[in-house]
Amino acid sequence: MPQALNAINDFVVKFANVNGSGSASANELFARSILRMGVPVSPRNIFPSNIQGLPTWYEVRVTEKGYLGRRGGVDLMVAMNPQTWKEDVAEIEPGGYLFYDSTKPMPSSMFREDVNVIGVPLTAICNATYTDARQRQLFKNIIYVGALSVLLDIDEKEIVRLFGEQYRGKEKLLDSNVKALALGRDWVKQHIDPASVKLKVRRADNVGDRIFVEGNNAAALGAVYGGATVCAWYPITPSSSLAEAFMAHCKKLRHDKETGQAKYAIVQAEDELASIGMVIGAGWNGARAFTATSGPGISLMTEFIGLAFFAEVPAVIVNVQRGGPSTGMPTRTQQSDLLSCAYASNGDTKHVLLFPEDPKECFDFTADALDLADRLQTPVFVMTDLDIGMNQRLCAPFAWDESRAYDRGKVMTAEELDAGKNFGRYLDVDGDGIPFRTYPGTHPTRGSFFTRGTTKDEYARYSEEGPVYVRNMERLRKKFLTAARIAPQPIRTSSPKPTRYGVIYFGSTSPAMAEALDRLNAGGNHVNALRVRSFPFSTAVEEFVHEHDRVFIVEQNRDGQLRSMLMNEFTLDARKLVPVLHYDGTPITARFIASDIEAKLQRFKVVSFEKAAS
Repeated sequence: MPQALNAINDFVVKFANVNGSGSASANELFARSILRMGVPVSPRNIFPSNIQGLPTWYEVRVTEKGYLGRRGGVDLMVAMNPQTWKEDVAEIEPGGYLFYDSTKPMPSSMFREDVNVIGVPLTAICNATYTDARQRQLFKNIIYVGALSVLLDIDEKEIVRLFGEQYRGKEKLLDSNVKALALGRDWVKQHIDPASVKLKVRRADNVGDRIFVEGNNAAALGAVYGGATVCAWYPITPSSSLAEAFMAHCKKLRHDKETGQAKYAIVQAEDELASIGMVIGAGWNGARAFTATSGPGISLMTEFIGLAFFAEVPAVIVNVQRGGPSTGMPTRTQQSDLLSCAYASNGDTKHVLLFPEDPKECFDFTADALDLADRLQTPVFVMTDLDIGMNQRLCAPFAWDESRAYDRGKVMTAEELDAGKNFGRYLDVDGDGIPFRTYPGTHPTRGSFFTRGTTKDEYARYSEEGPVYVRNMERLRKKFLTAARIAPQPIRTSSPKPTRYGVIYFGSTSPAMAEALDRLNAGGNHVNALRVRSFPFSTAVEEFVHEHDRVFIVEQNRDGQLRSMLMNEFTLDARKLVPVLHYDGTPITARFIASDIEAKLQRFKVVSFEKAAS
């Protein structure tokens, strides 16, 4: 046997399965059982866009240190799919472990000499126990969880406890799953020395009060707490579960306790264009409204988004990004819609974008977006992606201040109108670019009764005069500067040693970046880091760039869209902004970030040395 990897509470397990085989629940059971032992885990489900038959993977990062991004590399591969065998085996780290179904003998050429092989005859065990074909398929997954629990020292009681929670009141299902678990455990105890596998889980206490939740579910709950009463949407991967979660939360939290009457409206529209139209109509009428979509949906919504921007109507759009262009990769993740959202629609349009890093910020930022949309009277995008939206992630518990009042912005009342207060729908009276509005029906003769998507003066009167148009556009620019001050501000992480190098990142890149920064520092490659949390960018972002010789821009798209936006918004030397790009559809890894930055830093240091020498 080759030298075996040896690690306690710090390794990566990857399951290679076939979509539709029922493996998802078993793999999640594996991850949750380790979490119940007090050891942080970060699972990621990489699945195809068809119903069944194609390859699917489930990767679990186990680390007591609490890193929640992908590390890169695989220490233990559970290879259950013959279609991807070669690629799966190639991913294993030297000295790592290959777990497979050994029912049928395989030639030695199928294995690597530097990998430890663990064969368990899963199919044979199932065939000897079950006669039903579907049972054989489903329980095979539970059997390999049982086998792995012995090899990795996962507490059997935690798995059984999870079964009990899942099948409460369904004793037959509970008993059959416990039996399948025991089949895997008993076979390994009889045929394999568990000590031969040196990756082990030891009970710890590093989970604390954190919760385990998907970003889509968190954003949906944030919409409820943020006061959304209207959701109009059209199904599209990977955002559909957000609207579905909003429905579920509303059924529990948004019915009048005495009458049972629903205090919300959820409409599945005929397409994305209709859905954003409904949201804008509801926002104009005074409701807090949102839609959930992905990149192709944004493309269809663009005309209405421009209307909301120019007519100044609040709307919230949660964009759960996926791989593009066009249909692209519906079940893969990217950060590739920045430009299409930031400058959506024709003409000089700019929109507010929020970049949550985890489910906690999905909750917070969706609620905040509803405030910002009302206050700024404009569309606000919450830019999540499939990695955050559809994967369960450990995060801080959600918190809500019950005394918090919704920020409805500048809304003029009937009393103020009766008192003779000057009302100009597009009149800036406070110098922040934000005018007053009225809700339709506020007053029988005064206030706003309709809105314009065309050019107009301060009192909403149609005008094509150049100076009038310029005044309005300059006011909108001023409003955008106001947004930069009130949107979530960037967060800086300073290097332990002085450095002239920096890195800017955002959103779902954040978990992997946390580990990458530790790796860089450990290797003597020190960088200051800035996590951007919103667009328009605050002045702190520009100052960060100016204080460094080189700034790496880490993002998950091909064209460096955040880098393009930085160059567009600020006066910067393009040579200072160094792209670090990952866009194969899988979540970025700490190893990728660290190795790319290390290689580029080395080149910069060599060039600097040569210049100094000359």
